[in-house]
Amino acid sequence: MKKRILVVEDEDKLRRVLELQLVSAGFEVDKAASAEEGIKLVDRADLVLTDLRLPNMDGLQLLALIRRQNAQVPVIVMTAYGSIETAVESMKAGATDFLLKPFSLDHLMQVVAKALEVRALRDENRQLKAELGRRYEFDNIIGRSQAMQEIFDTIERVAPTRATVLLAGESGTGKDLIARAIHFHSPRRDRPLVKINCTALPENLMESELFGYEKGAFTGANTTKPGKFEQADTGTVFLDEIGDVPGAIQVKLLRVLQEREFERLGSNVVRHIDVRVIAATNQDLRAALEQGTFREDLYYRLNVVPINIPPLRERKQDIPFLASHFVKKLAPDSGGRVESITDAAIEKLLGYHWPGNVRELENVIERSLVMCAGTQLDATDIKLESAPGPGGAPRPQSEAHFLPEGLSLDQYEQEIIREALRRADGNKSQAARILGLTRNALRYRLTQMGLEA
Repeated sequence: MKKRILVVEDEDKLRRVLELQLVSAGFEVDKAASAEEGIKLVDRADLVLTDLRLPNMDGLQLLALIRRQNAQVPVIVMTAYGSIETAVESMKAGATDFLLKPFSLDHLMQVVAKALEVRALRDENRQLKAELGRRYEFDNIIGRSQAMQEIFDTIERVAPTRATVLLAGESGTGKDLIARAIHFHSPRRDRPLVKINCTALPENLMESELFGYEKGAFTGANTTKPGKFEQADTGTVFLDEIGDVPGAIQVKLLRVLQEREFERLGSNVVRHIDVRVIAATNQDLRAALEQGTFREDLYYRLNVVPINIPPLRERKQDIPFLASHFVKKLAPDSGGRVESITDAAIEKLLGYHWPGNVRELENVIERSLVMCAGTQLDATDIKLESAPGPGGAPRPQSEAHFLPEGLSLDQYEQEIIREALRRADGNKSQAARILGLTRNALRYRLTQMGLEA
């Protein structure tokens, strides 16, 4: 596209000469005989060429207005009353260059070309910085590792579509943030995003919560209530911990995905719905397929675009950037004393195995900020948890990922499950939450141990 230059000059003859020269050089030209006329045309200009001596408002006043209205446009000032002081004053006010009348048209074109080249470089620099910002931080999702870069690319590609997405990753890896990023970068961004935590819904209430119910459908149903899917109509449903959905509900979810229709509990009226589904799980759904706890047809309907989120221990190069991000984010709410984190503190964070992933890192930073007395978060301020060793004694952090002496992996896992059940007073749902498992996954392990009954 042709560049557009605004010429502000009160002398008619010179204004005409400048116009002819610039048009012959391939530019589009807007003309103004006063600053008042010129300021109205600044927004569409790629460059402004203005006299310093103008009726009523002078060129320096115009320059100040231009900088407030369009800070990026280059401005070249012209005057027949030039001096070093005038040039310095103009440059301080934000002029890109200075032309002393009389000047040759060749010199004018050199100055214009240079100013436009500088602007192009600055625009390119701003664009690159913006791309880097988007590249390394996508809606508060921080990641410079190759794995996270690939996830950012996938989000950008899949968000504009209505394709179903399946997010897989350990607890605390940021599945919720990625689901939100997909929704808010989609054409449905202004429509509802309804999150459904499948683990938190009791099995006997799940159908009515998801699909709604009619008045009188069951005892206590005194009114008609729409379900979560109806609330999300034309928007997005985020099904968190999809692997924990009972088989009977899996059939109804499959119908929604295939036919875009459902029926409320206690009704035979078929309702049609337009929702985009994003599902998430922290368990291996393929293993659930083999165990028969998850439907194969539903799995393939959900797994249209899979996004596997690596645990933090597999992308430790992201830890310095995540830690700095959390310090800036959390410091104001922790007294505001801490301004940065030291290299020694980062090294300590890098040496930890992060079983709780990014969520655990955020909690550690928040706790450390509260306890820190200085303006820098140092290694001594970072308090990390060590896994228990044999007999309940804490093991050194560097050995936290090794098995207790004399125990096999299966034996150690069974000891952990028994301890979780003891702490939960035998409540299997609570024990599953302690272990970071779904109810189905815990039931499977208990069956293998002969403890399910």
